[in-house]
Amino acid sequence: MKKTTLLPTMLHSKKYLSTLGFTLLGGVLFAQTAQVTGKVVDENQQPLANTEVVWQDQSIFTDAEGNFKIQIPSNESVTVTFHHEGRLEYAETFNLKDNNRKQLFVLLAPDTRNSIDLKAAEITFQSNKNKPFQSTTLSAAQMQQGPSLTGGVTDLLKTLPFVNSNTELSSQYMVRGGNYDENLIYVNGIEIYKPQLIRNGEQEGLGFVNPYMTQFVNFSAGGWEAKYGDKMSSVLDIYYKRPKKFEGQLEASLMGGSLTLGTGSKNQKFSAIVGARYQNRNLILNTLDGDTNFNPEYYDVQANLNYQLNEKWNVNFLGTVSRSRFEMIPNNRDTYFGTLTNPLLLTVHYNGKEDDRFGTETGSLTFNYKPNEKLDLGIDAFAYHSKEREYFDIQGAYLISEVDQEGNTMQTYDVGAQIDHARNNFDALVAGVQHRGKYKINTNNDIEWGFKFQQEDIRDLLNEWQVIDSLGYSVSNPNLGDGMQLNYYVNARNNVKSNRVSGYAQYSTKFMWNDAKVMVNVGLRSSYWDYNEETTFSPRGQVAIKPDWEKDMLFRFAAGVYYQPPFYREMRRLDGTLNQDIKSQQSIHFILGHDYEFTWMNRPFKLTTEAYYKMLNDLNPYFVDNVRVRYQAHNNSEGYAYGVDMRLFGQFVPGVDSWFSASYARAYQNIDNRGDIPLPTDPRFKVSAFFQDYMDFLPSFKVNVNLIYASGLPNGAPQFTDPYSYTSYLQDYKRVDIGFVKEFVNQKDLKPSAGSFFSKFKEVSVGLDIFNIFDIRNEISNTWITDVNTSNVYAVPNRLTGRFLNAKVNFKF
Repeated sequence: MKKTTLLPTMLHSKKYLSTLGFTLLGGVLFAQTAQVTGKVVDENQQPLANTEVVWQDQSIFTDAEGNFKIQIPSNESVTVTFHHEGRLEYAETFNLKDNNRKQLFVLLAPDTRNSIDLKAAEITFQSNKNKPFQSTTLSAAQMQQGPSLTGGVTDLLKTLPFVNSNTELSSQYMVRGGNYDENLIYVNGIEIYKPQLIRNGEQEGLGFVNPYMTQFVNFSAGGWEAKYGDKMSSVLDIYYKRPKKFEGQLEASLMGGSLTLGTGSKNQKFSAIVGARYQNRNLILNTLDGDTNFNPEYYDVQANLNYQLNEKWNVNFLGTVSRSRFEMIPNNRDTYFGTLTNPLLLTVHYNGKEDDRFGTETGSLTFNYKPNEKLDLGIDAFAYHSKEREYFDIQGAYLISEVDQEGNTMQTYDVGAQIDHARNNFDALVAGVQHRGKYKINTNNDIEWGFKFQQEDIRDLLNEWQVIDSLGYSVSNPNLGDGMQLNYYVNARNNVKSNRVSGYAQYSTKFMWNDAKVMVNVGLRSSYWDYNEETTFSPRGQVAIKPDWEKDMLFRFAAGVYYQPPFYREMRRLDGTLNQDIKSQQSIHFILGHDYEFTWMNRPFKLTTEAYYKMLNDLNPYFVDNVRVRYQAHNNSEGYAYGVDMRLFGQFVPGVDSWFSASYARAYQNIDNRGDIPLPTDPRFKVSAFFQDYMDFLPSFKVNVNLIYASGLPNGAPQFTDPYSYTSYLQDYKRVDIGFVKEFVNQKDLKPSAGSFFSKFKEVSVGLDIFNIFDIRNEISNTWITDVNTSNVYAVPNRLTGRFLNAKVNFKF
């Protein structure tokens, strides 16, 4: 077998301007010494913590992010050596002048020099043992950097090529043409559910994931393993931290704050991390169109406790409580729409209010048993409870006018009124138990299996209607029947109690094929739901080949059948009744991927490309209103989706990770064999970037940029209408958010003096986030206004937030 060689790279320091053109003066002087800083990573560019850095008679260890900083004597040769168990050692000799600084990017490859016998040699594709093969990994540091409105990881996910979202106010997302309900989310192996009545991002508040408690995130956009559950689009797999010693982080901003505390016992048997967050988006929501009084408050508390009972037994508890309250009192709204040749103005005067409450609790207790090095057994007891209410009575008197280029009224088209009423209550309890096991046959072969039982108890009280009135005449909706005097009416009292059973088994192997490394995973998943008495079988498989070429390349292929058994909303018809014969939707994935790692500017980069095709069967047609998905509850559609995703990852600026993404994708459906039309979530074209920068002469000043340009989604269709009559698109989504951070204390080159107030902190920084820096008013959905004089239906765009500045301060201790 050919020896694995080390790929060391040295970053040459140079002075340059930040990408935003800011110029600051400063520096740090060191007498008779020089400074060497950098980062140590593995072959997948994941940080290598606790790597020993040795020079002369001194040594230190890299931190959790693989970073290090040392002072060496100047004007003499000094050799710096890097040691990490199981990896090739690397050494480099320096002879630096006074006050010089050198930056290194050290890649320590696995030590396979003694791997002659394949049966005893482990072939490694990634160092993260929890990372699924067909996935992208995000680190805790990346999730905490950059501006965020939802307080979660999804702001970073939206910069990946395969993820789409046309709203910055929501933590929900769409993947490769799928809708918001088609994504799996796991935290510590427990599936997470989201509220069901949420219809817009303003109501939603904080996303579930607390980035300050997170160790890392694995994200798969398709072709995932059998051990993950039954959805059609993606898997987000999150693992929370297990601190080894006391740590904490406090952040406060104009929108709220968070406090995270963690600790570990001296014997390393016990660890705990607790996080609390509060957010009020009143300031950002005031940038929306119209004059509206908002009072949106969101908070949550999460805890992850772990205790090692003995060498074989471990117990873990994860608990969360979240509360959201959304109050809205609209006053008036002016919205310009139409075309350049026919500009229109919608003026609305409101009376009434909306008062919504959303409360969820999630808890899990996990016991892990490891009788020997080969066998891992686990059992989880879990429960999820959601209690939601959506109450509103809002009356709007509206006027549609034709205007000139200056906005002056020229002609009035219609005068009318609209009343929207809702008294919706939803209560869901999901509880169950699951078993997971893994047996390591040898270093290169293992099998995994699992079994899950859960019970769902759902109670839904739905009462929602709409009246449209024009000049004293109530306008009925012909799709609801001749006798109806309401444009829209839903009334239902549903109580559903059901049971689900699922299980999986999968086998993984790694072997050498001539000089190429090969990894194969095959598995089968099955599920049964007693409500519709349906059983599904999902075969899945992945293959990766890493040739022994001079250029570092990896080829991947994945295929599988992915079912999505209905949850409550998918079986509720538009009129509120339930379809007991509803079936699972099906998606068949075919994915071909290629990873190319190379060196550019003396730094490592990785280019990932994936092409995919998905066959969609037994689809349940739906309407999308903002972030609410309303199903027709019939499996009377089929479709397909295809596309290409590309992502270039690396250190464009020395020492910090950035990436650029691009994708082209299409998604179609065919309802009742009437022909192909775009799905309501048809993604089309997207480019995005997550970019970090800093001043070379002032590295404590950092800049983070999130950039997204995406083709507009289909504009949707009013409920109870024919989707084939509404196939146009919203405007393209364009947004740039920029965050500035100035560090005053860190563990690198800004250590505080002993005994000072700041000596109690590991990091102290202040920041300024500029959201939507170009003040682009993106569209999220349409308000449908009917002109009773002409029977025209106007699509009046609902626009998103404008430019907003948020100041924050951060302490780590």
